[in-house]
Parts: sequence; structure tokens; C-alpha cells
Amino acid sequence: MWAKTVTENFANVIHGLNASHLTDLVIQRSKRMILDTLGVGLLGTSTEVFHKVIQYSKIYRSDASSTVWGHSDFRLPPLYAAFVNGVAVHSMDFDDTWHPATHPSGAVLPALLALSEVLPQKQKFSGLDLLLAFNVGIEVQGRLLRFSNEASYVPKRFHPPSVVGTIGSAAATAKLLALDPFKCEAALAAAASYAGAPMANAATQTKPLHIGNAARHGLEATCLASLGLQGNKQILDVESGLGAFYTDYAPRFLPTLQSYSWLLDQQDVAIKRFPAHLGTHWVADAVSSLRKYLVESDDSVPISRIKRIVVKVPDVRYVNRPFPNSEHEARHSFQFAACTALLDGSISIQSFRDQNISRPELKELLSKTKLEHPADNKPSFDNLYCEVHVTLQDGKVFSERCDTFYGHWRKPLSTEDLKKKFHSNASSVLSVEATEGIIETVDNLEKVEDCFVLSAFLKGTQSTKVLSKMSLP
Repeated sequence: MWAKTVTENFANVIHGLNASHLTDLVIQRSKRMILDTLGVGLLGTSTEVFHKVIQYSKIYRSDASSTVWGHSDFRLPPLYAAFVNGVAVHSMDFDDTWHPATHPSGAVLPALLALSEVLPQKQKFSGLDLLLAFNVGIEVQGRLLRFSNEASYVPKRFHPPSVVGTIGSAAATAKLLALDPFKCEAALAAAASYAGAPMANAATQTKPLHIGNAARHGLEATCLASLGLQGNKQILDVESGLGAFYTDYAPRFLPTLQSYSWLLDQQDVAIKRFPAHLGTHWVADAVSSLRKYLVESDDSVPISRIKRIVVKVPDVRYVNRPFPNSEHEARHSFQFAACTALLDGSISIQSFRDQNISRPELKELLSKTKLEHPADNKPSFDNLYCEVHVTLQDGKVFSERCDTFYGHWRKPLSTEDLKKKFHSNASSVLSVEATEGIIETVDNLEKVEDCFVLSAFLKGTQSTKVLSKMSLP
């Protein structure tokens, strides 16, 4: 269908894409994203910020309700299920990251699963339906980010998931509801009026709300559009629309449906090995490589022999935290990542516990650590690097550099390591049976007839009760 505006073009493509457009590579990559997102979301249900948003959301009740991940004892209205599950996904900064910079999955998957549970019983929501709607939500985010060169760099003003994630959630849920192009256009317009959250709340308990709100508000925008709500029909075209978030906004039409090419075919996501800002993963790998020069076998790091640690990274101010005082600050600290990896040889979920953040030996190393920002080290997740130099008291200097960490899209996690991460995260909340059930379901997602099985597993239902109702090869 021919379109006069970018907004109309997006609405037509959202409406027109179908399962036959999905490629094998897009299906494979999106299944990895879905599995990882479910795992970090389940782990996130143990966090303090998740319990706070649950306490708040319990005041809302409706006849329609959806699963709260990891909980079989209560449910929430779909908007608030999307909200709390989205918060859980980002509560530890453990979710996937894309380029241009955003966390794409957490704004989309919780909204889709919450919505799927309140569809009419006769309207089955298949695994292929989920994959298509999920990829529409991811695709829209990536296309919008490519309207700005500014978006290629680590953000300074707005947190990207709060902007494009909200639009992506609306696009995905509009696809699931099979809205016509006019209502898809209205959903995009309404979602834009919910968009935006400042980066000043990075490294605080408020930052995970950005993902939760993106999931919830995108779904809400779609629900309102389905009821006939109207908005600006050029919301993606004008400077006062989505262009308000970027100084160099230049919207473009999407590829034609006859030869559609998905961004996920061209650009995979990064999947994190530990829960912290993506930039710290370059630091961790560089320091882990350097540590062998200072430590033999199981010996501890000779802290007294270390005179100075220099970490060369891009100038990203909200990740420059010399002495973090909380888990959220530690997750956003180049210095903490360097010193923890040097002390322990690696970084893990346990690294961010209070007793580890407050260790005297860590504080001593932090006091010897300095950041430098080389002019050629740009704050882009696609090409930044980290160099670490450790100078000893006797003048010896040891150095290592990381250009691509393990888990980056250029060096993706193996399937085995991805499943290990999921199993570790999910089994902290669910039974082993339910955990294995989710893995099997996602592995075969394009063949699953009814996605109710995912929601059943996510609340802890035993796999033997659910798998008997699945249609698998």
C-alpha cells in the first residue's frame, strides 16, 4: 500500500508483515533474545525494586488478569503485569543491548505475553504469532534509532528504551491484535506521547521503571487506539513528534513488503554474562586477560605491589563512578568492573552484593584507579575498546586490550552458555522442571500452537502438566 508519510508507511508495514517474511536467522536470533529476556526477568523478580513495584501495582484490580513472572499466588491486570515484568527484566541491567544503543527485548516481550493472556479463548496465540509480533516490535525500534546519527552513541539525555521501546511495544501489540493500518498509526501516535525518560536516573532504582513503563505504555497506547483514539498522523515525520528526542532526526521509509529485510538479520544483539552496563564488559575481559601476569594459580592479587591502574575507555559520564555506594552505582562503574575483575578473576551476580561492594581491599584498589579517555575511543557499542595498564611499585607495567568481549554481537555467546545463563537465572525462582519446560518451548517456538504454555511455565507450573498440551515435533 502506497503511503504519503513515514508514519503511514510504518503503520502499513506493521499491519502487512506476516510470518512468511521471517527468515531462519531472524527466528534463531529472536528465540535467543526471548530466552535470555525470560531468564533475566525471572531473576529480577528477586530484586528490591521489583518488590516495590509489585507492592504498588497490587492496588489495581480488573476482571482481566495476566501472569506475574515467577508468581503463582497472584495476577495483575495486563497493563500492570507488563509493567512489573518489564521492571524485572531491567532491574539488574542484565538484559540484551543492541546497536544503535537500546535494550530492545524488555519493552516488547512482557507486553506481548501480558496481552496474550487476555485475548478471547477462541483466538489462539501461537509461537509463530509471538515471533512475528516480537520481531515487529524489535524492528520498529531499530529503524527509529537509525533516523539519527546521535543515536549511534551511548546516550547522554534520554534513555533509548523509554523512547523507541515505547513505540516498539505499541507496534508489537498492535501486530498481535491485527489492528488495521489506521489504528496502527494511532497506536504509534499515542505511544509517542508516553515516550521519554532522562538519563539522570541511571544507576538508581528508577532506571528499571523505564523498561516497565515502555512495555506498559506501548500496550496502553495500542488498547486506546483499538478503541478509536486518534493522534497526529505524522508523529514519526515531524520535528515536534519523535524528532523532539534527537537533534539530527531524519525519518525514512521502510523497505517494501515485497522484499522486506529485517535489521536483526544484519545486526545481532549483545547478551551479557554479568548484570552491569554493557561498557563494563570490555573492561572485565581486558582485566581478566591481564590478571594472569599478577596472579599465579589460586593466589590473591598482590594489592600492596600495585601502584596505579589506568583504564582507557570512552568518556561516558554516568559510568564513571570512582567509589560506587550501591549495587546500581556499581553496575554503572568502569572502575568497579576493573577492580572486581582484578580481585576475583571475573564478575558475577554476587559481585554486586553489599558485602562485596564494601570490601576494604576493593576500596584500596579503587583508590589507585584512574580513567583516561583517548580521543579515538568513541562511546559507541559497535566499536569502543578498553585498554588497562597496571603499574607496580617496582615500575613494571602490564597491559591488555579488549576490542570485542565475549557476548558481543561480533562474538556471541554459544548456545550452551546462553542456556547455562538462563538455567542459572530461572532456576533461582522456578523449579527445574519449569525451567527446562521454558527452554524446550522456546527452542521449538515456531512450532508451538498455543503460547499459554509460556505463561504457565513462568508462574511455575510443572512441565509434565503443560507439555502434554503442546504441539511439538
